Amino acid sequence: MPRVTLHGPFETKTVEVAEGTTLLEAAEAASAQVGHVCGGVCACSTCHVWVKQGLESLSEQADDEMDRLDQAFDVKASSRLACQAHVGKADVEVQVTQESLSAYMDENPHVRKALEAEGKWPPKRGV
Repeated sequence: MPRVTLHGPFETKTVEVAEGTTLLEAAEAASAQVGHVCGGVCACSTCHVWVKQGLESLSEQADDEMDRLDQAFDVKASSRLACQAHVGKADVEVQVTQESLSAYMDENPHVRKALEAEGKWPPKRGV
């Protein structure tokens, strides 16, 4: 089974998933901090991630995903919406974007408050 590794500013999580699993489903299985305000139905861009490895293994982008990425921040050639990118046979490695992390913290204020208390939120730029 392919492995998905998700890099965030506070932690890196890796999980084995079945082929066809979305990156968002993998993130949830790994308890990774990936936001998804719309619930994973391609109605926002808050699950935006950058694919560091395995881009060719993911499903092709549909027009809906490309349209949503037009609304995202800091889009790169490796950008994907985690709710729309399905894992193929190969391992995939992604970086959680600031946009997605901020959405996650808004969706999970108890996590944000704990990190604020530790002096870890908001994350320092360039660290």
